[in-house]
Amino acid sequence: MGKIEWAMWANEQALASGLILLTGGVVGVAGQFRGWQFAAYAVAAGAFVCLLEYPRSKRTKGTSVERTGQYCLTVCVKSFGPLTRNYYVRAFLHAALCVPGGFMLATVLGCVCLGIASLIYLAAAIRGEHWEPILPRKEVTRKPPQSVKEPPQNPPPRPPPDTRRKRVDDLEGAAYDNPIPVGD
Repeated sequence: MGKIEWAMWANEQALASGLILLTGGVVGVAGQFRGWQFAAYAVAAGAFVCLLEYPRSKRTKGTSVERTGQYCLTVCVKSFGPLTRNYYVRAFLHAALCVPGGFMLATVLGCVCLGIASLIYLAAAIRGEHWEPILPRKEVTRKPPQSVKEPPQNPPPRPPPDTRRKRVDDLEGAAYDNPIPVGD
């Protein structure tokens, strides 16, 4: 079995919790709940977390599938250098961002989810993982292998090569030379 990449789990958890925090904040502000200022903070914090967590990190092994349209945010996150690449920083940042969300019922779920994402990022940081951007790679055009010289000429189903009828250009009467003798 391979090594678990905790950062991938943390990224998905943090993105989902950012959306939950944002949604809870919108509900709290729109409903003018008591302490709606915490909800306004949750809208800003949720939007920040979503923007920070949207670009996926490159995996250490295997294929790295980027999210749709992540390139612009990847450039932004990459430009902040060690502040965004280090998972210790992300763990403590998410832990600090989730505290004010605990003071209002509409944002408690997002707060708890972001706290869990913070713990997962801490586990990733302890294991030595860090954020690497997925950059577009140049497409390499491959030549067809030497075994494929021409496409097949006969439509399927094709008989085995030794029993195929051979085209005879030299014979005048027949178009094909039948390898199987025909009895009289």
